[in-house]
Amino acid sequence: MSKTWLVTGSSRGFGRALCEAILDAGDNLVATARDPETLGGLADGRPGRLLAARLDVTSEIEAAAAVHLAIAEFGALDILVNNAGYGDIGSVEDTPLASFRRQIETNLFGTIIMTKAAIPHMRARRSGHIIQFSSVGGRLGAPGRAPYSAAKWGVEGFSEVLAQEMALIGVRVTIIEPGGFRTDFAGASTTIEESRPEYDDVVGAAARMQRAYDGHQPGDPRKGAAVILKIAGMDQPPLRLPLGQDAVTAIEKMDRDRLKELEHWRHLSASTDFVET
Repeated sequence: MSKTWLVTGSSRGFGRALCEAILDAGDNLVATARDPETLGGLADGRPGRLLAARLDVTSEIEAAAAVHLAIAEFGALDILVNNAGYGDIGSVEDTPLASFRRQIETNLFGTIIMTKAAIPHMRARRSGHIIQFSSVGGRLGAPGRAPYSAAKWGVEGFSEVLAQEMALIGVRVTIIEPGGFRTDFAGASTTIEESRPEYDDVVGAAARMQRAYDGHQPGDPRKGAAVILKIAGMDQPPLRLPLGQDAVTAIEKMDRDRLKELEHWRHLSASTDFVET
């Protein structure tokens, strides 16, 4: 039986690859973008049914309309994929507050807005799957990307709480944490701000790595899309799923380092408890 998906950020990169895989599987899809014309060609030669819709994920009105469109056209919304997002590079000091707000609005509040739009329908049906795109940058601080990491860490915390609530009404939640994939994320989607020389060892290095990395990332978006289709068919999908060996390696190292630090300072942490007499 075919499922109905709604995918944000469908025009390029991971979102585009996922939309193609969904339609190739014969499922129904509401593909969304701020400019629906960028979704041209998605349905070519694919058996699934496609609706293309305009969506700015920071708009509550447009979010509700996209969810309503999926239900009106296909009868239900089974899977919401919150994929839309971007991240610029710059130091904390040199990144304008307006840029912080824009990145957090899209990456975090866009995810919250879309999730809240879908929950009432999924609660009424007592089924559904909400798939949140986070990042390796949602598990460890990404140098030069403070607004992006702040937003993605927010997505992680929000989604962990969400999963506990949704479990009571039969709705599953999965957080996807990609490493480097050959998408536009490291290219035109990223603005690299010039930063002060004092931060070059971190921010400048991140900018240089980004420029050299574009087109050479190890991850294949089509293989990532296939994995997402696979977990969407599971009765008990993972809460978190890193994608790419680079993601697994980086997260594993960071988790080990955090445990070592926790153990090293355990005595100081525990010293703040009341001593009962």
